[in-house]
Amino acid sequence: MENLADVVVPRFLRYVRIWTTSDKHNEETPSSPGQWELARLLAEELKALGAADTELTDHCYVLSRLPASPGCETKPAIAFMAHLDTAQDVSGKDVRPIVEKNDSGETVIRSDGTTLLGADDKAGIAEIMGAVEYLLSHPEIKHGPVLIVFSPDEETGKGLPFFPMERINALLGSGANQSLPSLAACYTLDGGPLGELEAECFNAIEARVSFSGKVIHLGAARGELANACLMAAVFAAMLPRSESPEATDGYYGYYCPTEISGGLESAELEVFIRDFNLGRAKERAAALETFARAVEAQFPGGKVRVEWKIQYYNMKENIDRRPEVLSKLEEAARLAGVEFSLKQIRGGTDGSRLTEMGIPTPNIFTGGRNFHSHTEWVSVSEMETACRLAVELVRVWGIS
Repeated sequence: MENLADVVVPRFLRYVRIWTTSDKHNEETPSSPGQWELARLLAEELKALGAADTELTDHCYVLSRLPASPGCETKPAIAFMAHLDTAQDVSGKDVRPIVEKNDSGETVIRSDGTTLLGADDKAGIAEIMGAVEYLLSHPEIKHGPVLIVFSPDEETGKGLPFFPMERINALLGSGANQSLPSLAACYTLDGGPLGELEAECFNAIEARVSFSGKVIHLGAARGELANACLMAAVFAAMLPRSESPEATDGYYGYYCPTEISGGLESAELEVFIRDFNLGRAKERAAALETFARAVEAQFPGGKVRVEWKIQYYNMKENIDRRPEVLSKLEEAARLAGVEFSLKQIRGGTDGSRLTEMGIPTPNIFTGGRNFHSHTEWVSVSEMETACRLAVELVRVWGIS
């Protein structure tokens, strides 16, 4: 197989320069105009490559289909997915990527230190696009139907409610003809270092804690004022520091206050709860009520309300029900010459929500490091290998 880096790297450098930071405070999907810009570019590039039935949905999903090879029309259909947006934790505007050799002599791409890079997940997009280009130029690789999906607002978790399942089925033809395959599996390219394959993730809970104060002129506040701003701060300080993201790793879960706002009369705190065990995640959510009552006791006249919801579930149980989805991924990794390991995602991807919807969706490495930070970087050789793995995965499913 020829050097796929020559295909992947120019695409990646082009994509990261488009500002696609998502906005969790915008209720629209997509939440930022730059995602439309990248989506339109990708749709145009897919059409130029000759990918059939490429379309852009009303909610900024790019969908495309590689038809099955002749004689493979009833082979299992698979999909590859990556997301358009970047996280708003660090600026993604005016990204200036730098290609250089690191201290080990490896070619890497990094940001200039003023922004994130956007390898999360534009490395995944570039790798998928590289695989599409390779497959379309090598028709000797026999395969079933292959779908390409680029999704909006993964970082905010607001994109998947608009996942176009009906359009997916229409592209496959499975809605009209039951002899044709439905989607057997999807693979996100949204992971980290070389060889990491991920089939389990956190259970995720988002809690919103609202504080109502009792306001009076500060000069007459003694014994009367209940400061909502201070209530929120006290509540945040009650969250166990030993159960925070910076104090945990592996299978340990955490609480994380992610945003705080307000004033004397009212305030609000957003808290993320994460755990691989759903029962423990719910126990943490219940503990927030205990903290709320403790704050009310300290601030007579003040009120605290806790509301929480599950954002996504650990995908492990549903993927375990379909062992062939992982076994084919592992076989493809071996064919691509990858020494792989299964690990847990200390986070989530669109794949966790898609798995919940009935399509098992493990996650594949992209070669990126230090996501959501000014020091984000990606290995060129690992990007090429991820692209190669995607090609081999298509081949493996095609001979099943």
